Amino acid sequence: METIQSISYPVIFNDNFTGLNQFLQEGNYTKVFFLIDEQTEKHCLPFLIEHLKITDYDLIEVTSGEENKTIDFCIGIWKMLIDFGADRNSLLINVGGGVITDMGGFAASTFKRGIDFVQIPTTLLSQVDASVGGKTGIDMDHLKNIIGTFTQPKAVFIDTNFLKTLPERQLVSGFAEMLKHGLIADRDYFYLLKEASPEKIDPELIRHSVEIKNNIVLQDPEEKGLRKILNFGHTIGHAVESFSLQSGKNPLLHGEAVAIGMVCEAFLSVQKTGLPQDELTEIVQTLRRFYGKYPIKEASIPALIEIMKSDKKNASARINCSLLTQIGQCTIDSFCTEDELCASLLFYLNY
Repeated sequence: METIQSISYPVIFNDNFTGLNQFLQEGNYTKVFFLIDEQTEKHCLPFLIEHLKITDYDLIEVTSGEENKTIDFCIGIWKMLIDFGADRNSLLINVGGGVITDMGGFAASTFKRGIDFVQIPTTLLSQVDASVGGKTGIDMDHLKNIIGTFTQPKAVFIDTNFLKTLPERQLVSGFAEMLKHGLIADRDYFYLLKEASPEKIDPELIRHSVEIKNNIVLQDPEEKGLRKILNFGHTIGHAVESFSLQSGKNPLLHGEAVAIGMVCEAFLSVQKTGLPQDELTEIVQTLRRFYGKYPIKEASIPALIEIMKSDKKNASARINCSLLTQIGQCTIDSFCTEDELCASLLFYLNY
């Protein structure tokens, strides 16, 4: 068993849920609920229940997919908690990817002014990203995580056995956040990941990504300064992801959209924060090798800029990006004009 201590809770790796059994025994909760979707009910819940010494619990199931991370589904969770008789000494265990952990954390943090929750991330993306930091959130009008809270879970349990249930596309999507961790904070790690295989990811690399994010979050829990470097690739990436969700036709996964955002924001980094041109080339070639080239239409650029204008990271109506100074180092609060953002998207289209 390996444990990383985050702000006020442990992140426990591959302990066959011994820690969760101890937590449940010591917590003495009046009721325990599992929040799942149809995928985790089928592929993950049986494995989890098999390892738990618990028989008295209730299941709350929502439909999988980012398009369902909305207030309407939260209302459904709250209603189920009420119907099942949840009180303030109840526990919600969120079992799933980023949609489940984000929305479940938000539902728990607001139900009866807050009940305890535990995160069990089952996708690569949620294990290296959503598992640490205490951000909860839902989308509104296709704007990513525009409603949410900073609320810490009581614990996070990461079991890499769940990754065996994932399709290749989900693994490659999660790998984007790992590459981001290298680009913003650990040059050697980025070069190590360049030679890695997302389909057969080493659990030690997952642990290192969690450590990178945790070290940043510990210094800036509420994203007042340093933590903003974790947003590299996300200003443009979130806009592209939101736009693809609106289309309704095989929308991009989060990591796929962030990969596009990282290409664009690496281009902006050359223009605004001194990223060397040869490092831009290396970043683009690496991301293209893993993610290919998504067919963004030039006619869509104005709509993408409009989405960016509503990004929660903006300040004084200025669109805010976190940009690289070199591979392994990132700076915050680089405000970009619409023309600059347009140029970055054209770079992506034409490179």
